[in-house]
Amino acid sequence: MDCLFCNIVNKKISAEVIYESNETLSLLDVNPLAPGHTIVIPKEHADSIATLSENNLGPIFLTVRYITGMLENALSPEGFTIGINQGPASRGGIEHLHIHVVPRWHADNGGSIHSIVHNPPKESLEEIRKKILEANKV
Repeated sequence: MDCLFCNIVNKKISAEVIYESNETLSLLDVNPLAPGHTIVIPKEHADSIATLSENNLGPIFLTVRYITGMLENALSPEGFTIGINQGPASRGGIEHLHIHVVPRWHADNGGSIHSIVHNPPKESLEEIRKKILEANKV
C-alpha cells in the first residue's frame, strides 16, 4: 500500500508535524485554507471513521481537542471548522482517515459547514429516520 499519510507516519516523507502521540500525528496541511490549518491522523491506517479500531477512536478525538487548544493559544482564532472528508463523493483525496482543524476568523470569507453541500432530501425526516432504523435492526 502506498499511502501518503502512512509514509508520513513512517518518516518516509517529511511533514510539518506539530504534535505526535503514540496513536496520532498532527501536521500542518500543505494546502492550508487558513493559517494553522492542521490535519490530525491516526497512525493506524484506516480509510474511514467506520474502519478505525475502537482503541483509536478516543485518542484521535482527544488529539483534535488538544490541537484546537494549541491553535487557540498560538493564533487566537475566532472559531474553528472541524471536519472529515470520507469516501470518493466527499472529494477528500487521500484514503486514510484525517480530521481537518481549520482556524476561523470573521473576515476569512469562508462559510459554515452547511455551505459544503446543497442536496436536501426529497423524503421527510420521519421517512429517513425510519429507513435508517430499519436498515440497522439488530
